[in-house]
Amino acid sequence: MEARTRRLATTLMDATTDKEPLVQEQIYNALCYLGEAEPEEILHCCDEYLRQHDKLAYPHRIIILKAMETVVKNNISSLDKSTAKVVIFLASNEMTKSKEVVWEWQQAASSVLVAVGQRFINKVMEEVLTKFQPGVLPHYFVMQTFANLAVSNVFGMVPFLNSILGTMLPMLGMAKQDHMKSVFCYALQHFSESIQEYVANLDQAPDPTVRKDTFCNEIFSAYEVLFNNWLQHREPKLRLAVVEALGAMSYLMPGEKLEEQLPKLIPAVLSLYKKHSETFYISKSLCQILEASVDIGSRSLDVQLDALLGTLHPQICAPADPAVPLTVKNHTEVLRCFTVLACSFPDRVLTFLLPKLESSSERTRVGTLLIMRQIINSAPSQMEIKKPFILSSMKLPLQDSNNKVRRAVVQVISAMAHHGYLEQPGGEAMLEFLVRQCALPSDTPQKPLPDVDDPTSDSVRSISVSTLLLLSTTVDRMNNVLWPFLLEFITPVQFTNALTPICRSLMHLSVKKQEEGGSASLIPYDLNGNLPSPHALTTRLLVVSSRPYTGDSRGTAALRLLHALRCSVHPALEQLWSKRVPLLVEHIEENTEKSLRPEEWEDELLLLLRETLAAVSDNAWICHFVMEMCQQLNGYNGFPTEKNFLYKCIGTTLGACVNKELVQKQLQELLETARYNEEAEWEGLASCFGICAINHLQETLAKLEDFVRSDVFKKSVGLFSIFKDRSDHEVEKIKSALILCYGFVAARAPRELLLPRVEADILRNISQYFSTKDLTLKLCLIRSIAMISRAVRGGTKCSDFVLGRKAELVAQMVEFIKAEPLDSMRTPVRQWAMVTCTHLVVLEPQLSDPDRTELIDACLAGVLALPPLDPLQDCDGDGGDAPYTEELFADTLGALQELLKTLLQRNLTPHGLQDVFAHLGPWIKSSREQERQRALELSAALLRFYLGSLNVSTIVPFHNLGVLIALFSPRCSDAVGAVRQRAIDCVYCLLYIQLCYEGFAPDHRDEMVEGLKALKRGLEEPDFTVLFLTCTNIAMVIGKRVPPDQLMNLLLAMFEGLADPDKNCSRAATVMINALLKERGAVLQDKVPDIMSIIHSKLQEVDEEHVRKAAQQTVYILAAQHSAVVVSSLLGSALPFDSHTCAMWRALAAEPGLTTQILEQLLDKVTRDVPYKESRAFLLGGSSERVATPLPMAATCALHEIMSAPESGPAVLGLYAPLFVTLLLRVSCTVGVQLPKSLQGRERRSSSHAAASRSLQPCSCAVQTLRAMLVQGGTEVVAVAVGSAGGWELMENPERHHDGVAVLAGSMARHAGPRLPLIVKSLIPTLSSAFDSQRVTATAFLAELLSSNVVNDLILLESVMDSMTGRQKDPCLLVRVLALRGLGNIAAGAPEKVRKHGAKLLASMVNGMDDRDDPNNLVALEAMTSLSKLLEHLEERDVQAMLLHIAIRIRPFFDSEQPDLRRSSIVLFGNLTKFSEDDCEAFFEQILNGLVTLLLHLQDPKPEVVKACKFALRMCGPNMGCEGLCDMFLNHLREDRSLHYGEFMNNVCKHLMQSYPEMLNRLVLTNLFYFKSTWVDIRAAAPMFIGFLVLHVGEDHCHQVDLEQLISALNLLLKDPVPAVRMKVAETLGRLVRIL
Repeated sequence: MEARTRRLATTLMDATTDKEPLVQEQIYNALCYLGEAEPEEILHCCDEYLRQHDKLAYPHRIIILKAMETVVKNNISSLDKSTAKVVIFLASNEMTKSKEVVWEWQQAASSVLVAVGQRFINKVMEEVLTKFQPGVLPHYFVMQTFANLAVSNVFGMVPFLNSILGTMLPMLGMAKQDHMKSVFCYALQHFSESIQEYVANLDQAPDPTVRKDTFCNEIFSAYEVLFNNWLQHREPKLRLAVVEALGAMSYLMPGEKLEEQLPKLIPAVLSLYKKHSETFYISKSLCQILEASVDIGSRSLDVQLDALLGTLHPQICAPADPAVPLTVKNHTEVLRCFTVLACSFPDRVLTFLLPKLESSSERTRVGTLLIMRQIINSAPSQMEIKKPFILSSMKLPLQDSNNKVRRAVVQVISAMAHHGYLEQPGGEAMLEFLVRQCALPSDTPQKPLPDVDDPTSDSVRSISVSTLLLLSTTVDRMNNVLWPFLLEFITPVQFTNALTPICRSLMHLSVKKQEEGGSASLIPYDLNGNLPSPHALTTRLLVVSSRPYTGDSRGTAALRLLHALRCSVHPALEQLWSKRVPLLVEHIEENTEKSLRPEEWEDELLLLLRETLAAVSDNAWICHFVMEMCQQLNGYNGFPTEKNFLYKCIGTTLGACVNKELVQKQLQELLETARYNEEAEWEGLASCFGICAINHLQETLAKLEDFVRSDVFKKSVGLFSIFKDRSDHEVEKIKSALILCYGFVAARAPRELLLPRVEADILRNISQYFSTKDLTLKLCLIRSIAMISRAVRGGTKCSDFVLGRKAELVAQMVEFIKAEPLDSMRTPVRQWAMVTCTHLVVLEPQLSDPDRTELIDACLAGVLALPPLDPLQDCDGDGGDAPYTEELFADTLGALQELLKTLLQRNLTPHGLQDVFAHLGPWIKSSREQERQRALELSAALLRFYLGSLNVSTIVPFHNLGVLIALFSPRCSDAVGAVRQRAIDCVYCLLYIQLCYEGFAPDHRDEMVEGLKALKRGLEEPDFTVLFLTCTNIAMVIGKRVPPDQLMNLLLAMFEGLADPDKNCSRAATVMINALLKERGAVLQDKVPDIMSIIHSKLQEVDEEHVRKAAQQTVYILAAQHSAVVVSSLLGSALPFDSHTCAMWRALAAEPGLTTQILEQLLDKVTRDVPYKESRAFLLGGSSERVATPLPMAATCALHEIMSAPESGPAVLGLYAPLFVTLLLRVSCTVGVQLPKSLQGRERRSSSHAAASRSLQPCSCAVQTLRAMLVQGGTEVVAVAVGSAGGWELMENPERHHDGVAVLAGSMARHAGPRLPLIVKSLIPTLSSAFDSQRVTATAFLAELLSSNVVNDLILLESVMDSMTGRQKDPCLLVRVLALRGLGNIAAGAPEKVRKHGAKLLASMVNGMDDRDDPNNLVALEAMTSLSKLLEHLEERDVQAMLLHIAIRIRPFFDSEQPDLRRSSIVLFGNLTKFSEDDCEAFFEQILNGLVTLLLHLQDPKPEVVKACKFALRMCGPNMGCEGLCDMFLNHLREDRSLHYGEFMNNVCKHLMQSYPEMLNRLVLTNLFYFKSTWVDIRAAAPMFIGFLVLHVGEDHCHQVDLEQLISALNLLLKDPVPAVRMKVAETLGRLVRIL
C-alpha cells in the first residue's frame, strides 16, 4: 500500500510541471486529499521527492511545500514527532538552501516551519537555531520565521526570545544589506508585540514570572542601533520598517530611558513625515510612542507638543482617499494621537486648534473641524469646562460657504449635541446653521459623476437632514432645545427646502411632548415671542402642502405637523382635523406624483380650508387669518404654483368673511399689489376673485368696475411720453389679468345672480378691448368669453336666456381666426376661438345663415389649409422651425370637430348634413394630401356623431345618400392610407344612417354593412391588387344596401368620380361602377357583344380597372357557350400570362356549373402529358436536368387563376379529391424542375415588369395553385396552418419536400378529415408510380395521416398500413424511411390498433434496424424512433421475444458521431426497460453495460442527447434494484431541472458502491474506454466518475481494481491538451488513496 501511495503522490508531484494554474491548484488539492488520508506517508513522500529531485525548479517545489503546509496544519494534533522532525529538517533546508532570497519558495518553506511550530515549537527552534549562530549573519527567512512564530505561538515563543535577542543584538551591526536590516526590524516589531501579549495574558501563560522588565535592556540596546544607525537610512522601505519596530518597542523600553530618548525620538519620527508619502506606519508608531510616554507620565511631551501639533495637523488636513486604504488608516491613527494629546494637554491643544478655524485654507478649516469632532467625542471630561470657549470659536465656520467645511461643521454639531454643547448659550446659532444646510438648494448638474471628495450641496443637505432627524429622535437631551425653537423656521421662505425635515422633527418632538403631558396647546407663546402665530403656521403648512411630492414629500410632513398642532391652532379644530387630515395624508401616500391630479388635490385642500373656517366660525379669527394670508403673498414670488394656491385660499377665506368692508379692502389691495408682469400670477388672482364671487358677487364686480375706471388704464402724455411704449405694455398686461378675472367671476358666480348682470356689468367692460393686437390680451379675451358663455349655457335659465351680443361675439372670434396666418400656427388663438364659438352657438338667438357660413368657412380654412408638418422639424417636440407643433394642431383640430358637431346638432336632418358637407366637399377632393386627410378625419367624426345622435320617429327618405356615398367611396383607394380608412368609415356610417331612416332600430346590426369593418384591413397597404378586391367588396355591400331610387344617382355621381385628380380614386370609381352593374344590372347580358367590342378596343389602348372588368364579363358569357374553345385559346396564350389573360381566366369562375367543366378540362391537360423531360446540359457524361413540359405548366397556371377567384369555391368543392391529388402529385413532379429555355428569358423580363404575374417557376406555380385550391375548397384553415408551419416553403425544397408534404397531411387530418377517404383512395395507386418523386410524396402524405385518429375513424387504417408495409422493399431509401415513420405514427393516431398488429409492426421495425442498404443508418434511425413510439402500446410477449436482440442491436449507436442516432437509441433503450420484468437478469446485464455510457453522456455536447440520457436513466432506475439510486434518477434528472453534474455523480457512485460493490472493476474499465473520447466534457467526466467510485467503495472490494493499469491510464490522460481534463485526472489521482 505504501508503494501505491508513493506512486500516486509521485505521479501528482511529477505533474506539478503543468503550466496551467488551475491544474496546479488541482494537483495541490489532490496532494492535500492524499495527505488527509495518509498524512505521515505523504509528508515522508514529499520529503523524499524533494530530496531526490534536487534540481526541480522552485515554482514546482512551491506547490509541494504548500501542500505539506496544509497537511501539517490539518493534522498537527496527530502528527508523529519523528515525522515532524523530518518535515522540520526538510523545510529548514529548503528555506536556507539558497543564500539568495527567493521569496515565494523560501516563504513556502518558512510557512511549513511555522505550521509545525504550532505544536512542536521546541523541535522547530532546535533546528532553526542551528542556522542562527552567534557572530554569523542568519538567513533572511530564519529571522522572518522567528517573527512569524512569535505571532502564531506567543506562549511557546516568548521564552526563547531572551536568548534570541541576546544572539541577535550583536548581529545588528553586521547587517549591511537593506533587506536584512528590514527583517531584523520586522522581527523586533513582532517580538515586542508578542511580549506585550504574553504579559497582558500572564494568567494563561506557562511561565507567569515573565515580566516586561526581563527584556527592557535588550530592547533598548536594539533601539539604539535602530534609532542611531538605521532610522536615517536613505532607503524609504527600511526607514518605515525601523519606525514600525520603534513604535512597538517603545512599550518595552525602560521608563527612564524612554524619557531620556523622547526629545530625540519624537522629532526624528516627525521628520519622517516629510520623507514619505505613505505615512500610516509613521502615525501608527508615533501613536504607540505617545501612549507609552503618557503611561510613564513623561514630562518631555510638554516641550514637544508644539512640534507634534504642527506636524500632525497637516496630516488630517490632507484628505484621505477611500480608494487607498492606508490613507484612511493614517487618518485614524493621527486622530488617536490627538486624543492622547487632548487628554493630557486640553488647553494647549484647543489654543492651537481654534485659531485654525479662521484660516484661509479650506483644507486647514476642514481638518481642524475633524479634529474638534474627535476630541469632543473622545475627551468629554477634559472638554466639559471648555464648552463656551469652543462654541464661541465656531462663529466663523458657521458663516463658511465651502461645502466641505459645511459638512464638517454639521458633523461637529452632531458630536456637540450628544455631549450637551447645544444646551449652552450659542447653541441656537449652531441649530440655525444646521437648518440652513437642510435648506440648501439642489446643485445644477455640471458633471455626470461629481468627485466623492468634493461634496455637492445635495450631499451636505442630505447629511444635515439626517443629523437633524437623528437629534430630534434619539438624543433625549435635545428635546427642550429643539422644541419649540424649530417652529421659528416654518414660515420664513428661505427655509422652504428644509421644511420636510423640520416638520418631521417637530412631529417626533410633539409626540414626546404629548407623552410628557401638559396643556392641549403645545406651543408656549408666553415663553417665546419669536414664534409664528397659529394663522401664520396654518397658512404656511397648507400652502406648501399644495405640492405634496416636492421636497421629499413635503406635503405629507406638513399635514402631519398641522395635525399635531390642531389644538394650538384653534381648540375647535380638534375633531375636524383629527378626522380629515389623516385621510389627506393617506391619499398622498396611496398615489404618486403622476397619478395624483394637481387640480383634484388642491380642491381637497380647499375643502379642508372651508370646513376649517366653518368649524372655527369666528369672524375676528377669520379676518386675522385672511390678513395673514395676504401678508405671506410676497414670500412666494419665486414659487408660482404655491402662490396661485395661496390666492385660492385667500378667495376661499374672503368668501367666508362676513365683513363686507374687509372683503372690499382686501380685494382692492390684491388688485393694487399683484405682480402683473408675471403671467403665471394672473391665474391665481383671477381664481381668487372667482372664488370670492361665490358669496360676494356684487362686491367683486364693483371692485373690478372701480379698477377699470381707475387711472391705471389711462395713458400718460406730455413730458414723460418717452416711457410710453413701456407703460402701454404694462397696461396691456393689467388688462389681460382684469379680463381673466371677469371670466373666472362668471365661471364661479351663482348662475341666477350672474345672468342679469352678464351683459351690463361683464361683457360691456370686456368688449371695449376687442380691437387689441396684443396676443396675450387676445388670448385672455377669448378664454374669458369662453368661460362666460359656458357659464350662461349651463345656467338654469339657459333655455329662456337670450344673449343679445352673441352675433357680435361670434363675429369677433371669426375675425381673430381670420387674422391668423395660413402658413403657420404658433399660438392657440384658433383653438380657443373655436372652443368659444362652440359654447356660443348653442345660445339663443340662432346664427343667421351668412354668419353660420362665414364661421364654418373661416374655421375650415384656418385649420385644413395649414401646410403639412415635417416630422424632422418637430422631433424635439417644441416646434422649433416647424409651422406648428403636433400637439397644438391636434387640439385645434379637435376644437374644430366639436364646433362642427355642435352646429350639426342644431339641424340634425339630411339637409343639415348636406349643408355641412357642402362646405367640406372641396377639401375632401383637394389635390393636397394633408387637406384630404384632415377633411376625411372630420367627416368620419361628424358622421359618427350624426348616427349616434339620430332619433327617427317616422320613415323618411335619405334623399342625398347616393351623392354622399359617391363623395366618399372612391376615396377608399386614395394614395394616403389614413384617407382610405376614414373613407370606409364614412360609407359605413352612411349606410347605417340609411337603415335608421328605413325604420331600423339604432342598435340594429346589419351583417353586410358590418362586413365593411373586416375590409378595412385590405386598405392598410397601398397594394393595388388588395385595394382592387376591397373596393369591389365595398361596392357589393353598397349595391345591396342602396335603395333602388338612389341607384341611378349613385351611378351618375360615380361616373363623375372618374375625373378625380387622384388616379387611384378614379380606378376605384370604375371598379365600383362595374361591381354595381354586376350586382344589379343583369340586363347587361343582352348587350355583351357590344360591350365586348368596346372592351377589346380599350384593352389595346389602356390598362385600367374598368376595362379589365368588362373583359372578364365578356369572357364569362363566351365560356358559358363555348367552354372548350375558350380554354384552348387561353391555353395558347404566351407564358407567363399577362394581367389581361389572368383576369379573363378568373372570369371563368363566375358560375359553379361552368367552373366545374373548365376545371375538369384543365385537370385532363395537366395529367395528359409527362410532367417533365430529361435533357442533357452537356455532351456525353454531362449532368442531366429536368425541364418542364409546357402544356401541364399552362394548365397549372390557369387552374391557379381560376381558383384565385372567390366564386370558384363550389366547383372546387365538387372536385376536391381529384384536384387535391392531381395538384399534390404535380408539386412532387416539379420539385427541382427547370423552365424551358424559351421561357427563362420571359420569366426574367416579367419579374422586372411593372405588371408582373406570379412566379413561373414550375414548383412555385404548382404550390400556389394547390394553396388556392385549398382556400377555395373550403379548407382555407389548412392553407393557413401549412403556411404558419412553413410547409409551403418546405415543399419547394428538394431536400425537405417530404417534410412539407407531412405538414400538409397533418393539417388535412386536423381540419379536413371528411375529405380524406376519396383522397386516400386516389393516392394509394400512385405508390406504384414510375416516378420516385410521386412515390415519396404519396408515402409521406399517407405516413403522416397515420399519426391522426381520423384515419381510424374513417376506416382507412388497415389499407394505409398495408400500403406502408409494402413499401419496405422500395428501391428508394427515402420511401423506406417514410414507410417506417408512418408505421410508427400509428402509436399516436390509433394506439388501440397497435396491440392488434403488434407482431407485424415489430417485425417491420426490426427489419428496418437490420436494413443492409443503409450506409448512413437513416433507416435504422427511423426504425428506432418509431419503435420508441410503438413500445407503449405493444403486447409484452411480442416485445420480450425481441428484447435482447433490439437492446444489443442499438447499443453501438450510444456512442455514434451522429447526435440523432445517439438520442434515438438512448430513448429506445429507456423505453425497452418497461418490458424487462420477466427477463430481468438478462436485461439487467444490458442496463449495466449501458449505465456508464448513459451517465457520461449526461455531459454530451448536444442538449437533446442529454435529455434522452435523463429519460433513459429515469426509466432504468426502478430496474436497478437500488431504491436510493432510483430516487436520485427520478428527482435529479427531471427535464426541467438543471443538473449539478459533479454533485450528482458523487451521490450516484455512493449508491452504486453500496448496492453493487462487485461491479467496481467493470465500471472502472468501461470508464477507461472513454479516456480517448473525442468529446472533451466526456473525457473529463470519465476520470471524475472513477474518482467518485473510488471515494465510496468499501475496503473489502478495493482489490478488484487493477491499480497499475488505472494509474498508467490516468498518468497518460494527465498529458491531455485540455486543462479541464487534467484537473479531473489530478483530482482522481488524489482519491485513489482510498483503494491502495
